[in-house]
Amino acid sequence: MRVRIANAPVSYGIYRPDHPLPPDRLLAAFRDHGYRGTDSGPLGYLGEGEALAGRLARHGLSLAGGWADLRYGAEPAAFAADLRALDRALDAFTAVPVDDALFAPRPTLACPADPERFAAPGVPYGPDRLPVEGPDGPGRPDQGWEGFAADVQRAADRCRERGLEPVFHPHLGTAVETPAETRLLLSRTDVSLCLDTGHWWLAGGDPVAAVAEFGPRIRQVHLKDADRAVHERVRRAGGDLWAVVAAGGFPALGEGDIDLPAVLAALRAADYGGWLVVEQDAPPTDRNQEQDQDRDRSADHDRGREADPDQGALAAQQKANSALLRSLLRDPPPGGPHRTPPEPLRQERPHP
Repeated sequence: MRVRIANAPVSYGIYRPDHPLPPDRLLAAFRDHGYRGTDSGPLGYLGEGEALAGRLARHGLSLAGGWADLRYGAEPAAFAADLRALDRALDAFTAVPVDDALFAPRPTLACPADPERFAAPGVPYGPDRLPVEGPDGPGRPDQGWEGFAADVQRAADRCRERGLEPVFHPHLGTAVETPAETRLLLSRTDVSLCLDTGHWWLAGGDPVAAVAEFGPRIRQVHLKDADRAVHERVRRAGGDLWAVVAAGGFPALGEGDIDLPAVLAALRAADYGGWLVVEQDAPPTDRNQEQDQDRDRSADHDRGREADPDQGALAAQQKANSALLRSLLRDPPPGGPHRTPPEPLRQERPHP
């Protein structure tokens, strides 16, 4: 089993292509921290076409993939517009050279935020909160699922026409959030799965069990820790998904509930191969720009320092995340209830 580790701009609170942090500084930090690749982040932030390919090459990094949300099941004109946006993302991804097909970029298909779900994301813990069939089923009636899934399949086919294997990312605050909804979608399409360990956990799932259940259907993994106690406390107080993020609902690897050694052991047992994308969802580090462009620019300066990839809390966490993961990949966990002890994972060496 071969894996490479990547990080993502979201770990530095970057959600907009015009974020003030220079992308070359971010990529240099990723390289220096031992990562082999990066998620694209908001399309355009790292550049597109030759600019993107050249920037990644200068830092010795590969492209692991990138987010593409579409309004599945929407009016045809709206979905057609989203397909054009997907084409732009695919143009960017296919412009980047690939040295090994196993590590080609994975277009990460997802849903846009759903206002009601974003306001009350996920479940505290335990079984799925929604029945899987019927008029009160997950997010939409059965006939709605039919059109929704058909559009997901169209998007997946479009990616494959460009030579890329897409993955679908269940995500808090969206129409496909819980394990039950994920099963429904996968049963109606042939799209591969992006398992985000943190979002899966806060939506009531067990990522170790998910690896056992979905096995070869998993074509990308987002490694993220999560804290259900924080999540529940914020939800009880009426907080939305941003409030969960700001309160530390997604802490550094090893500081939350996720049994990372067990997840890696399950992936090894399933013979997973591909990217392990470390993501630590951070609050937007330019949120003041989104809310009011005319506010005191000293706040912009403070936000920019929070996102400094060379120093500060965010940088320390990403260094620690890389060190912990690389240590676990070199030293597999012992056997146990969730652990399978065969051969160690074979991690490709990071660039010097």
